[in-house]
Amino acid sequence: MARVSDEELHQLAAEVSETLRARGWMLATAESCTGGWAGQLLTSLPGSSHWYERGFITYANAAKVEMLGVPAELIERHGAVSEETASAMAAGALKHSHAQASLAISGIAGPAGGTPQKPVGLVCYGWALADGTVMSSTCRLDGDREEIRSRAVAASLRGLIELVGG
Repeated sequence: MARVSDEELHQLAAEVSETLRARGWMLATAESCTGGWAGQLLTSLPGSSHWYERGFITYANAAKVEMLGVPAELIERHGAVSEETASAMAAGALKHSHAQASLAISGIAGPAGGTPQKPVGLVCYGWALADGTVMSSTCRLDGDREEIRSRAVAASLRGLIELVGG
């Protein structure tokens, strides 16, 4: 499978924009394995300053702890790539911003770094809303590093659209 097309990613970003603007909400992102790809994509849209508040690139575990307030014990217990950590990243992005919605992505994009328990392609997502709603999800994505990362961005945006638009 190929990476998600630029056209599909831009369509998802436009849908995120419409969904957030309709509610008058701002978004914060917290990214690990995608290295800011979601934030870059979202801010490529003209007028994104009306609904995109800030992004955190927290690649290292220490950054997740220091910038987002993810408890170090949580990472030690569940790992950086876990729904628990992704949820805490999303909640931390809200707490450390002025946004009403957030998304978080943490995964193993490869080509190395996987284990039998957490293989390459495992990606965990977290979403949080200012009303206290926190959701998470995990999926296993196939492909090379670029394909995994593009699919992870797309999945995080689809999840946000579903949560905020639903």
